[in-house]
Parts: sequence; structure tokens; C-alpha cells
Amino acid sequence: MISMNGRHKLLQTVLHLVLIIMAISTVAPLVFLMFNSFKSNNEIVASPIALPKEWSFEYIANAIDKINFIGALGVTFMITFCSIALLVLVSSFSAWAMVRSKSVVSNIMFMCCTAAMLIPFQSLMYPLLDIFEKLGLKNVGGLVLMYGGFGLSMSVFLYHGFIKSVPASLEEAAFIDGANLFQMFFKVEFPLLKGTTVTVIVLNGMWIWNDYLLPFLVVGNKEGFKTLTLELYFAKLTSGQYGNPWELIFPAVFITIIPIILLYIVLQKYIVAGVTDGAIKM
Repeated sequence: MISMNGRHKLLQTVLHLVLIIMAISTVAPLVFLMFNSFKSNNEIVASPIALPKEWSFEYIANAIDKINFIGALGVTFMITFCSIALLVLVSSFSAWAMVRSKSVVSNIMFMCCTAAMLIPFQSLMYPLLDIFEKLGLKNVGGLVLMYGGFGLSMSVFLYHGFIKSVPASLEEAAFIDGANLFQMFFKVEFPLLKGTTVTVIVLNGMWIWNDYLLPFLVVGNKEGFKTLTLELYFAKLTSGQYGNPWELIFPAVFITIIPIILLYIVLQKYIVAGVTDGAIKM
């Protein structure tokens, strides 16, 4: 018994050490970013891991001005919000239809959605852009559609796993009471998908908010339509400073990621539950 208790304590100690190391490795880049957001270029180069000599908001204020933070924040929020709304609506309804139909076609469609997660964006990048340009959709609206398409497969996969655990008798009872197809979904089924919906929102939101490549290819340098990542990139190019303008880059990146970090902190308790519900109930 003593030997077993000793092994258990040793295992717990090792586990806690591993978790502490993982936590430090996760938080360290954010702390490094925050410290250097309050330093001048010379101070960053001289001592990048040291605390700032003076906690001045001068560099953050300069970054807000240089990257047109308010305007870019509005564009980024609009693109992220519309893309996620499209994703949640289409993927949840599609997954529900696939689960309830129980046909060969629905199974094939689900397999196609699952397989689509393995296709890299780079393999579709140029053909997709060529098609959208010919359709006149190489703009913000087209960007929202692209995000909706690329995020659809994973979102359907998560919804599909959870919906399979919801008894169909709930919808049958609603149908007997006179509910139509959309009422059955939005008033009976969709409220039960809260955890999975939050997971879909957070996972896709972080990806869309921080994405650089797709906005660069679709929007480019169009004035008034640049996202935060594009504003940061073009501000660096036009800074007129030799080398890397670290006193602009660090605070600009810091203020860019704050909104999505706050979203994650607020909704984090739903993420693990949503992913688990969608995984173990397959």
C-alpha cells in the first residue's frame, strides 16, 4: 500500500511538472509580446526579454494610428462575424439533415465533408481565386463565402457527432404539435447545440481573425477594406525604417490579438465540452 501511494504521488508530481512546463511555454510568448510592446526599438534589440524601463503607452498609441486600428477592427469584425454566422447556420442545418435522413447519399456527403478537412488550402488557392475573380466575387463578400466554405467541413463534423445523440422523438413531438421543418430545427434542435456552437465560433473565429493569406489574396491593398493583419503588414512595409520596426510590430500585434484572446477567455469553458460532445458521440 505504501509503495502504491508513493508511486501515485510520484506520478502526480511528474504530471504537475509537465503541466507547469506546458503552461509556461504557452504563456511565455504572450508575456514576451506584452513586455516588448512598451519598449523602444533600441531597448528591444538590447534586452528583448527584460522588463521595460518605462511603461509608456506611446508605442501602443503610435501602433493604433499606424495600422488604422479602429477602421481595420471594424472590417475584421464584420468579416469574422458574417463568416461565422454563415458557418453556424449552414453547417448545423446540414449536419442535422445528414443525421436525420439516414440515407446513403447523406452518408456519402458526410464522408466528403470529413475528407475535405485533409485537403490543404494551398492546393485550391489559385483555381479558387480565378473562379471568384471571373464571378466578380474577389471582394469582402467573396472572402466571407470562402471562409464559409473552408470552415464548413470541420463544423459539420462537430455538429454531426453531437446531433446523433439527440433523440429524434423531440422533433417528432414538435411535428405532431404542428411545427414545420425550420421550427423543428431552430426551436427544438438548435438550442441543444449550445456547447458545439460555441466551439465552432471560437475555433473558426480565431482562425479567421488571425488569417493573413486569404485576405491578402482577395482584398490586397484596397483602401478601407484591409483587415488588421493586412494593416499590420502594409504598415511595416511603409514604416520607412531600415530593418524591422520592432517598436511598431510588437504593440501592433499585441493590440490585434487582444479581442480574440478576450473572446477565448469568455467562452473557454464551453470549448472542451463542445469538442468532447462532438467526438465521443460519433
